[in-house]
Amino acid sequence: MASGVKVTDEVIAVFNDMKVRKAQANEEEKKKRKKAILFCLSKDLKNIVLDDGKEILLGDLGSTVHDPYQDFVKMLPPNDCRYALYDATYETKETKKEDLVFIFWAPDSAPLKSKMIYASSKDAIKRKFEGIKHEWQVNGLDDLKDRHTLAEKLGGSSIVSLEGSPI
Repeated sequence: MASGVKVTDEVIAVFNDMKVRKAQANEEEKKKRKKAILFCLSKDLKNIVLDDGKEILLGDLGSTVHDPYQDFVKMLPPNDCRYALYDATYETKETKKEDLVFIFWAPDSAPLKSKMIYASSKDAIKRKFEGIKHEWQVNGLDDLKDRHTLAEKLGGSSIVSLEGSPI
């Protein structure tokens, strides 16, 4: 069942920026690229919008962010739902890869109404995010805290490292 919620142009623009990796980007442009970002419903529950301040930039890595995956997990609200995009960098036995992962965060502790609205609005945002290879619904921190779970989603046993850390 669709909820009639609309995805704002700002959310679509962020997705397109994350999806298109500019090979010729200079260092300044690379630092502004998003590693992870959260999206939420607007207060009137009519739009999916950027969750203010809930992002990790590539320029933060090594300075304010040492483990992007753990920092991303800490950004998620413990008692409410969110949508997220996470730009995972990982290595298989053969090659190094980057893939966007769409995450639907619906913790068991979130209010039932919130879970229902986010669940019924998920298709609206997914339709705008064309080309996403990996989708992950997460219902609690236990599903997230171990990077092995994300590695499983990305390619299972062929993954040898995630975010530069061995699996």
